[in-house]
Amino acid sequence: MTTSLSRDLIFLILQFLDEEKYKESIHILEQESGLFFSTKYFEELILAGKWQEAEKYLSAFTRIDDNRYSMKTFFEIRKQKYLEALDKQDRATALNILNKDLKVFSSFNEDLFNEMTHLLTLDNFRENEQLANYRDAKTARAVMMVELKKLLEANPLFRDKLQFPTIKNSRLRMLINQSLNWQHSLCPNPRQNPDIRTLLVDHSCRNSSDPYPQIASSNQLMAPAQRPEGFVPMAANGPFPPTSTPLQTPLNAWVSPPSSSMSHPVVPGGGVALTAPTIPAAVSRGLGDFDNMAKPRLPAVPDRIMLPGMSSSQNNGLQINMTEDLPKTVARVLNIGSAPTTMDFHPVHQNLLLVGTNNGEISLWEVRSGEKLVSKNFQVWDIGASSMPLKAALIKDPSVSVRRILWSPDGSLIGVAYSKHMLQLYTYFGGSDIRQHLEIDSHIGAVNDLAFCNPNKQPAVITCGDDKTIRVWDLATGTKLFTFEGHEAAVHSVCPHFKENVHFVFSTSVDGMIKAWLYDVMGSRVDYYAPNHSCATMAYSTNGKRLFSCGTTKDGESHIVEWNEIDGTVKRAYQGFHKRSLGVVQFDTSKNRFLAAGDDFSVKFWDMDNCLPLTTIDAEGGLPATPRVRFNKEGCLLAVSANDNKIKILATADSLRLIRASDTNSHIAMRPSSDAPPKNGDLKRMEDTRPRSAEELKPTKVHKLSEISTPAQVRTLKLSSHVKTDKISRLIYTNSGTAILALAFDATHLLWKWPRGDLNLNGKATTKVSPQLLQPTSGILMVNDRANGNPDEIMPCFALSKNDSYVMSASGGKISLFNMLTFKTMVAFMAPPPMATSLAFHPQDNNIVAIGMDDSAVHIYNVRSDEVKTKLQGHNKRITGLAFSHVLNTLVSAGADAQLVVWDSGLWEKQKACFLQSPATRANLNTQVQFHHDHIHLLVVNETQLAIYEMRKVECVKQWVKGENSAPISHATFSCDSQFIYSSFLDGKVRIFSASNLQVKCQINPTAYLPADISPAGCHPLVVAAHPQEANQFAIGLSDGSVYVFEPIESEGRWDAVQRLENGGPSTSASPSTAMDQSQG
Repeated sequence: MTTSLSRDLIFLILQFLDEEKYKESIHILEQESGLFFSTKYFEELILAGKWQEAEKYLSAFTRIDDNRYSMKTFFEIRKQKYLEALDKQDRATALNILNKDLKVFSSFNEDLFNEMTHLLTLDNFRENEQLANYRDAKTARAVMMVELKKLLEANPLFRDKLQFPTIKNSRLRMLINQSLNWQHSLCPNPRQNPDIRTLLVDHSCRNSSDPYPQIASSNQLMAPAQRPEGFVPMAANGPFPPTSTPLQTPLNAWVSPPSSSMSHPVVPGGGVALTAPTIPAAVSRGLGDFDNMAKPRLPAVPDRIMLPGMSSSQNNGLQINMTEDLPKTVARVLNIGSAPTTMDFHPVHQNLLLVGTNNGEISLWEVRSGEKLVSKNFQVWDIGASSMPLKAALIKDPSVSVRRILWSPDGSLIGVAYSKHMLQLYTYFGGSDIRQHLEIDSHIGAVNDLAFCNPNKQPAVITCGDDKTIRVWDLATGTKLFTFEGHEAAVHSVCPHFKENVHFVFSTSVDGMIKAWLYDVMGSRVDYYAPNHSCATMAYSTNGKRLFSCGTTKDGESHIVEWNEIDGTVKRAYQGFHKRSLGVVQFDTSKNRFLAAGDDFSVKFWDMDNCLPLTTIDAEGGLPATPRVRFNKEGCLLAVSANDNKIKILATADSLRLIRASDTNSHIAMRPSSDAPPKNGDLKRMEDTRPRSAEELKPTKVHKLSEISTPAQVRTLKLSSHVKTDKISRLIYTNSGTAILALAFDATHLLWKWPRGDLNLNGKATTKVSPQLLQPTSGILMVNDRANGNPDEIMPCFALSKNDSYVMSASGGKISLFNMLTFKTMVAFMAPPPMATSLAFHPQDNNIVAIGMDDSAVHIYNVRSDEVKTKLQGHNKRITGLAFSHVLNTLVSAGADAQLVVWDSGLWEKQKACFLQSPATRANLNTQVQFHHDHIHLLVVNETQLAIYEMRKVECVKQWVKGENSAPISHATFSCDSQFIYSSFLDGKVRIFSASNLQVKCQINPTAYLPADISPAGCHPLVVAAHPQEANQFAIGLSDGSVYVFEPIESEGRWDAVQRLENGGPSTSASPSTAMDQSQG
């Protein structure tokens, strides 16, 4: 294994060879060392068509069967080589390439190999539709190189190998000169102008009569080092940074997946695979695309980067800019009541904070308002099922503290680890609704940490404890799945992760041992010690690419280090800790950029790329010696434990403004006391949520409503279009958030894309910049096939692939699959009857599509094989909505028969069904469905109501019914964080509901966005779409074919912070238009 200093030496030699123009030697050393892959050299070989040299260079770093990225890279090179031979009409060479180079891929997809073989029979391979855009070899090589660069950057084997480190010129010469100067300083009689003629022996000034020293035959030039560090540090220049003991097994060895495991096989010739297409001028990616997944995403680059090794004085201005992004100002102080020991922000509702304390209490806080939503003291739910050691421990000492409290990744579950034996799991239903889920007597002694994981697609929770074990439990049943044994001291923390579809977990014990485990019974795969054998916790950066640990020794010496996962050494050690910490230091990471730790009665921040502290704050004083810290997901809030049983909420400047604006307007409403969940876990069914009349529900207190009636109160943008279209039937943002796609009733698709620029650096959709209406050079738009039937019976529908590359769409005729980059129709299929009325892509496989039909069936269609896999029969009227849940592994269908049917999305079997609780008497309501962010709760919408269903039990838990005098609902959708529901009405109004209680937070009247000369009666919203990343942005499609984008004004920032207006002043009463609209549940 190459040690870190040996690696540095090789880089210095590469630099030296480059400066001395030893070009061939450079690339030989690159291949032999495997440390640096020269993309520039590789590109030169590809563009020159030197295929053998290119493959030889590539093979030094990876093999074909290493992973799917490597396989695809080799395949693309050999495919291009094959196509060029065909283009030259050199069929003998092409046949040789097919048999020798491409046949190896036939075992992965024989249909593809057969299709490649079929090209030999064509006079011009461009007769193949997928290769029709092939121009010439030069153009195709250039475009292929763009794709190859993306594959290399996405390939984990090339991590840290594509960028040559930043090194000063002639660094090796400089180090040698430093060494010679040091040697000269040791000479007993140093000369003023020493005569140095060789580097092969140590320098020593000599008399003119002395013989010149000879090199012993046994001496070796640059012999292998005996020390594990690789070099002996020279004291005159200071010691090298300490290097931790290497891993027994490198991480990249034990987390690599089997070479044969490809989650998505290559595309057969019989169908069209939904992979990301490339530039149309080159080879179409449709033929021979080995990756049916989305296009590999490149790692995000921070807006500002502090380079390692740069001093704070050199980067003072840069640090000032970076600290602006840190939460430094005290925005709220929460009085907890007892000393907080652990905290965690909700992953979606990022103003919700869980707190565990030293007396066993857990509480849920809304930090914007400072309101405590829930408080629960420790209590064993089923003492009869508890173990005797637990009962004995509680009798001896009934005091219990919370060691760790944690949200599940989707925010639907809460895990609590206690100081005595117990793990308790709660289900969170929003607001203050928390219910008991599982109680596990998990360890003997304290349960020190917990974490959620999903190995083998089996949701689980991991715990560790004083009994020196780590245990894995099934999240649904509480069944123990694995026990990991091997630590010699109490296990302090766990850190699960996955790479290349291999799931593993790190564990740390109080004696400083770090172990890594796979989910099997084979024991730990890795054993090594934290720096100075400290008791440490480990955490990955948000993107999962960088691993850190933070710990404190028994003597109070603290550290934060970044680990090199490749060789298990310390990559970077962060400075700035107090010499003797007075407690165990806690830390957290944020935004893939920052580290924060509580030390010396303050909070210290680091940029991940700089060892020196970025800044230190005392949060207005009152902090303990080692305060606990926790960022929210966006990194705009930081919870810090304080003295006197308090938690201080620190905020960035933007978040501080929102918190202060919401001091009297919390967006999380408490549930009515009559709806509060029963105490002590009595899981009785909720009261009947049947629709009730307005008379039954006459409230004693009317909910306040914010109304927006003028353009000055809201930011809107009308999307310009020179294409004349009919009313907008469907509307969606692309998953990247950079474009909006609309489907008009005349079957025409319109695609607007926002440009990048000074006013829009990230290219995301915004009301500040107008987007461009995209059109191909041919001028041919994406237009669906249309039927000649009754227009009133047509239900236009579409679905967008996860990679934004394809849209499947129907407008009464055949279903069309369009390439979103070229606007080209890839395929059209399923001519009516029956007619498609709803479409949804499978969340795990874009080649599986659920298609709702007007004959009440749901077809499960395989795009790859161009066949209907199965037909689901459960409705008696047409299908109006479809939604997948990857958490529940279900497909939910809604029909005009007012029925919801739940299907198993693996076996395609019917599980449950229920009829909507609807006050409407008319039939054939177009009911639409959409899953909440947690993929457990379902939004159900038709023209009479909004309802939230809990889909594990398939029961309605919340419902809002429109009043008799209100206009029908035309459409509704969740915001991206599922905090709001945006709903449009046929009278032109748009209402924004709180998803937690279905109360109207804000109403936008048509006078706020429509020109004065346009009446809402002739121009009203039909569809609404929510931005996939910006929770406070949405768009509506209108009956006149126009599309508007909405955002709150910048001074408000959020819809629930909009001031309540009445005649220009704050409103204290409900809008008359909503007085008869009521929320139930």
